[in-house]
Amino acid sequence: MDYAIIAAGQGSRLAGENYILPKPLVTLAGEAMIERLIGILDSTEAGCISVITNPSMPEVAARLRSLSTKAALRVIEKSTAGSMESFHALSELLDSDRSFCLLTVDSIFRPGEFARFISDFESDSESDGYMGVTTYVDDEKPLYIAATPEGDITGFLDNPVPGVRYVSGGIYALRPEALSVLADCAASGVSRMRDFQRALVASGLRLKAWQFSKIIDIDRPGDIAEAERFLAESPGD
Repeated sequence: MDYAIIAAGQGSRLAGENYILPKPLVTLAGEAMIERLIGILDSTEAGCISVITNPSMPEVAARLRSLSTKAALRVIEKSTAGSMESFHALSELLDSDRSFCLLTVDSIFRPGEFARFISDFESDSESDGYMGVTTYVDDEKPLYIAATPEGDITGFLDNPVPGVRYVSGGIYALRPEALSVLADCAASGVSRMRDFQRALVASGLRLKAWQFSKIIDIDRPGDIAEAERFLAESPGD
């Protein structure tokens, strides 16, 4: 399994609250978010970990290049208009024959749950992708996920509708076929990750919703304290 991390956001809302560190270097219980995430991925027998950072935050790339990891660690610095453009840039580093998992640096989850998520995806030969979902909503503009009782995803929605329980957690495990959908989206001017996800469903790929107990998106100072409490509740899970 290869991994790709989007760590290019500048964290404008955190900066507005006088956080001087770039968002990927904001600490949770004394550990920078990007280092914590890479440590989790490196413990899952990762083949390669690719990270995109913003050139306006050179200290993030410098910190990454100072790390010692079992997996190959690749870093690119590029300004992008959004997460899908960042993903498209990362796709150039991904092996077109290998499954991969894309994550955002500010999605905080329990390592044990993530290990089970990856294990289930790798053992499921019938699915083209697993989406990490949660019923915990803390995002200002959550992406709602419609799924069958068996977990097959049928749609990605901007607004809640009756019967829809899940929201996206920013964790995407995908087969290589998803890269051709990404290329088509980029060529046609699609710029939002949620529209890429809709294109995956429209293309006929079978996606499964995998429920995490909670995934916290770090946008505001209060999210940091909430994430630290959440992780302290069950640190080994």
